[in-house]
Amino acid sequence: MNQLPTGMYQPGTSVVHQMKANIKIFCFLILTGAVLMAETIWGYAVLVLFSGCLIYFSKIGLQTALSSVRRLIWFLIIIFVMNLCFYGPENPWIKIGIFAPSYEGLMQGVHIAVRVILMMVIGNVLMVTTAPLVLTEGMETLLLPLKLFRIPTEQIAMILSVAMQFIPTLFEEADMIKKAQIARGARFDSKKLLDKAGAVMPLVVPIFLAAFKRADELSLAMEARGYRTDMARGQRKFGMPTGFEWLAIITCSILCILQILCL
Repeated sequence: MNQLPTGMYQPGTSVVHQMKANIKIFCFLILTGAVLMAETIWGYAVLVLFSGCLIYFSKIGLQTALSSVRRLIWFLIIIFVMNLCFYGPENPWIKIGIFAPSYEGLMQGVHIAVRVILMMVIGNVLMVTTAPLVLTEGMETLLLPLKLFRIPTEQIAMILSVAMQFIPTLFEEADMIKKAQIARGARFDSKKLLDKAGAVMPLVVPIFLAAFKRADELSLAMEARGYRTDMARGQRKFGMPTGFEWLAIITCSILCILQILCL
């Protein structure tokens, strides 16, 4: 049986599933700040431990939380290698043309890769435990203050939500195209980098075409169901945070402050 696409909502009864969408998004933003502020091994260790607790309480499983990381492993490797070879060329271990690997580049590559992995895991937990419509309404609630400046918060929230929901769809589309290319003789399992690059390039255009086609179909479906950007819509009343939600906000805030001041 095929696995669910990365980031697809999975209904559940965990405490993270039951949290209000606006609270989860707010906590996600705080945790993103904490990840970006991390600089030491102890800071990353605390974030990894917190992410493990988040996965445990959400009951989505480690494999689901790391699914996007597994799919983008080559992207992470490229980021790491680029930082290793081009960051901090003043004190290189060895210099070969434009490539100058150094200790500073090594540490910068590790920092960037770990930060991206942590943010993908936290983002996966948010998307897997929150229904798309509720996620949109949560974003809209957080963006309400921008209405004072006549910014169309409803449209911004809808765009962000649709963009996030397109990620698992495009992963699924890319996997189908990849299987079709393999059936036609593409060599994705080759150990030669040039062969891998030559096999990946034919995926780019079909994925872009599929994305534009799905976007057009989505816009037609929304219009057919009466969605209009110039009409006022009812909003979900999320109410005051519960005790657990206050605990989550305070814990994430303390973690972010610790990353800034101590870790």
